[in-house]
Amino acid sequence: MNLWIPDGWKDYELIDTGGLEKLERFGSFILSRPEPQAVWGKSLPPDHWEKLAHSRYQRTRGIDPGKSDNFEKGEWIRNKSMPDQWTICYKHGEMNLTFRLGLTSFGHIGVFPEQAENWNYVFDIINKSAVGSQHSVVKVLNLFAYTGGASLAAKAAGADVVHVDSVKPVINWAREMMEASGLKDIRWVVEDAVKFVRREAKRGNLYQGIILDPPAYGRGPEGEKWVLQDGIDELISDCRRLLDPGGGFFIFSLYSMGFSAHIGENLIKSHFGNVAGTEAGELGFRDRAGRILPLGTCLRFNQEKV
Repeated sequence: MNLWIPDGWKDYELIDTGGLEKLERFGSFILSRPEPQAVWGKSLPPDHWEKLAHSRYQRTRGIDPGKSDNFEKGEWIRNKSMPDQWTICYKHGEMNLTFRLGLTSFGHIGVFPEQAENWNYVFDIINKSAVGSQHSVVKVLNLFAYTGGASLAAKAAGADVVHVDSVKPVINWAREMMEASGLKDIRWVVEDAVKFVRREAKRGNLYQGIILDPPAYGRGPEGEKWVLQDGIDELISDCRRLLDPGGGFFIFSLYSMGFSAHIGENLIKSHFGNVAGTEAGELGFRDRAGRILPLGTCLRFNQEKV
């Protein structure tokens, strides 16, 4: 299994972890947020956290409809210098992305920095691999796409991108990211991902890249219920029908605690078979004390023939 820790960030740093929290720098601002996997003690004294943090997220019991089944709704306690919105940048080769961040009631801020490893992968494949050379325009489908870091990476590489998410305000946020990054013409789809994939499969549409980043729980725009363990097997089966047999890449991320990378491997093998070059592992960061914080698992492959 691989351990993927993005090394291209200048505007992000994991400063400290512990006590079920993490202390992070996003550009010029430092945030303290809950982190259920940080079960060890903090390396910095509590008063250092208080002095460093421009804003601290304080939560109350609830369930996050986004990335984690262990999330709790709450509020931000911030000092006077903390703005409502700000921007950070990410660079990889010729790819330059700008993210507009903001403090949400669920503790998300608009970007998952560990996913930069997959942004690099997407950008490089479209630019350098057989996928990019075999097609005049590479079509990429990003499902459960949130604010769309992967959509931006694919568009920056010249792909024709379809970005699917069930929450319209999140789609609007993603559009702001696109414009801030100097990009255009991403296709925005506000729809339940499962319904969209089924319809595309019936139409016989094909994509040369599929990015699948499902939450543990979620709701579609018409109240459709998504539960990861109930729906993921069928969804990957439908995604297989959409991936171009002439060549394509597939990225599958899992954030739910307790979901091993082997689960992703088994799902992919069940529907795609043993694909040469398949990579599986964990995404994460090291804090200043050198401790690794795991932030999800990932499985991905790029192939010329499915």
